[in-house]
Amino acid sequence: MKYALIAAAALIAGAAHAESVSYAIDPAHTYVTFEISHFGTSTNRGRFDKKEGTVQLDRAGKTGKVELTIAMDSINSGFENFNTHLKSADIFNAAAFPTAKFVGDKFSFNGDKVSEIAGTLTLMGKTNPVTLKALNFNCYQSPMLKREVCGGDFDATIVRSQYGIGFGLNYGFPDAVHLVIQVEAVKQ
Repeated sequence: MKYALIAAAALIAGAAHAESVSYAIDPAHTYVTFEISHFGTSTNRGRFDKKEGTVQLDRAGKTGKVELTIAMDSINSGFENFNTHLKSADIFNAAAFPTAKFVGDKFSFNGDKVSEIAGTLTLMGKTNPVTLKALNFNCYQSPMLKREVCGGDFDATIVRSQYGIGFGLNYGFPDAVHLVIQVEAVKQ
């Protein structure tokens, strides 16, 4: 009985130290980009300029949740004609599907650092599993904001036809698209 009480007290003490902290995505330090091969010669890239979201992170409990919403009409390839085509019904159909959303709720850790986040990506009305792998992850005390900031660089590869994006497949454009997400979130 004595050992059961000690074990229960230790379990309660451990649970008391686990704390989920809320963070808001910092749009000035968060970039969502994609890369796709262009006929095997060069790489086309695009960036979404408008995004928002939240992160819940419990480093001690090694759990978390992230929600990141991307405005599809904020695509910026650096070339206006390409932006217009990317927003069209041929590719992202931004008029009919104005946002994409990643929701990740399965965090993996390597020590105290996030190593990957598994969840789902909803794009063009279709939802599929996606795992973002951390290329790096860190938390720091911002000298300017006077608050903790956590974030890192993540990447994943998606199959665009799973989301109904088939433009150019018959020309030889690849189905695989590389996503790169740089994110920083400020403790609330």
